[in-house]
Amino acid sequence: MTEAVDLSYNKIAPEDVYTKDGTLDYKNNPANKNITGTWKACPYILGNECCERLAYYGMSTNLLLYFKNNLHQHSATASRNLSNWSGTCYITPLIGAFIADAFLGRYWTIAIFSIIYVIGMTLLTLSATVSGLKPTCVSKTPCHATDTQLTVTFLALYIVALGTGGIKPCVSSYGADQFDDADEKEKKQKASFFNWFYFSINIGALIASSVLVWIQDNKGWGWGFGIPAVAMAIAVGLFFSGTRLYRNQKPGGSPLTRICQVIVASWNKRQVNLPADKSALYEIADNESAIVGSRKVEHTRDFSFLDKAAVQTDADRREESVDPWKLCTVTQVEEFKSIIKLLPIWATGIIFATVYGQISNLFVLQGSYMDIFLNDFKIPPAALSIFDTLSVIFWVPVYDRILVPVARKYTGNKLGITQLQRMGTGLVISIFAMLVAGILEVVRLGIVKRNNYYDYANMPMSIFWQVPQYFLIGCAEVFTFIGQLEFFYEQAPDSMRSLCSALQLTTVALGSYLSSLLVTIVTNITTKGGKPGWIPDNLNRGQLQNFFWLLAILSVLNFGAFLFISTWYTYKKPVGTISRKLKDDDMSSGYHTVELSRTQ
Repeated sequence: MTEAVDLSYNKIAPEDVYTKDGTLDYKNNPANKNITGTWKACPYILGNECCERLAYYGMSTNLLLYFKNNLHQHSATASRNLSNWSGTCYITPLIGAFIADAFLGRYWTIAIFSIIYVIGMTLLTLSATVSGLKPTCVSKTPCHATDTQLTVTFLALYIVALGTGGIKPCVSSYGADQFDDADEKEKKQKASFFNWFYFSINIGALIASSVLVWIQDNKGWGWGFGIPAVAMAIAVGLFFSGTRLYRNQKPGGSPLTRICQVIVASWNKRQVNLPADKSALYEIADNESAIVGSRKVEHTRDFSFLDKAAVQTDADRREESVDPWKLCTVTQVEEFKSIIKLLPIWATGIIFATVYGQISNLFVLQGSYMDIFLNDFKIPPAALSIFDTLSVIFWVPVYDRILVPVARKYTGNKLGITQLQRMGTGLVISIFAMLVAGILEVVRLGIVKRNNYYDYANMPMSIFWQVPQYFLIGCAEVFTFIGQLEFFYEQAPDSMRSLCSALQLTTVALGSYLSSLLVTIVTNITTKGGKPGWIPDNLNRGQLQNFFWLLAILSVLNFGAFLFISTWYTYKKPVGTISRKLKDDDMSSGYHTVELSRTQ
């Protein structure tokens, strides 16, 4: 008879009461499946994400106009400052992810960086409301900001960038941690979590891009920054409210150190021959991995030169204890291989992020030359992005409740389609989005040419003709971005999930930088000889559709590369169980491994 010791309640309980993926409760005891995790814990995490995204987009959506009008910066300076800050917001997750995976764990990383985020938002609100800190604005004259006021504003913004860097890479992974990988029922629910996680992001973005933008334009920036600050405070409160229900993975130590150990050990043994029988490679005898918070991973034939790090030489056998800089386990080597295999998939996300970035860039520019009036109401061109958000809100439940069950009947896959198939579908849809945007521009310029509307600020073609391209981008997001979230979580080494989530986020920053680079190159080439170029100041005299064709071509090539990489990619195969290193208050030694089962 097999039974398990329940350390929380000091009694005998069935073994399946506890999770088998190594997660712990808030008291550092094995997580009880009946009272922790799954959808009991997720509402707090989803609510936290919704409020945090409302705060972020509520602050950032209209930030360019704040720089330009309130800080009195030139358009180019304001644009550059916004790009630098936005890029930083998607680079700092690498810092937060490293801290989470190596030292603090996801719970404490989210908690600490959320507080930093609130401090930044509070300071930003004060910089727009407190006399002496806020720029001086006199009616009918430009606002003026002193060096001190500029310093306070940008200090607040970069504190926010640091705060979001600890939250972005951890929240989605932390939500997924609430589902036990070893439980098939919970594993199926995890796929649904990623859909609703992205849904919650867009609910926050919807409120921010509609209500908060209106408040900033009509009620002032004190309210415009204050409401996002309150939303972030609510996000922190929601997160802490679920503490007793969360399941937590122990941090596994520095992933960069383990990667370096594999590189050094394999290089030092480059002259050593690999054994014909790969089972002879070094691995600890226990069922659990030597890496805290990680399962053993099955050996693969990919990048076999790295396997030399796990070859036991006579010198290794003479050592009293294993030196990880000389000898690594198979699991440690496979961890590094997993990261290497993720990189090509990661790279194909950059072009998609470039296409996605057009909803706040060239789509807005295109819309600004169209008819932006609905009766007497003037529609801000950037407001059309709300149709991207509505598209996501529409497609998430359709995908989760209709497409997945239907696909499951035909494929037999519990996810409906594989993560790579899902991502590839989104890449195809993004190609059509660029084609639709290009066709719209051809039609628009045709009307301009036939009616000599070249000098019209708003030619008589409704801006609502842009809705299809926004809607297609939103649909592509549901397939590709959510597919990436799930893929990078599932295929990442167990102890590097935050780091891999951060890696996925960097595609957004790199996509933005690539878009800027392409615009610069295209402008330099197409304006030679005094020509207006593809993207001139007066878009009615340009050829913007050619830039959309360029993105469509790059997307087709990118999809071809994605197909090739996908056929080569092999999914991770974890084996064994995750060790739970628990603090023992009764032992001076500090930590010991708890046996969860015994045979009587």
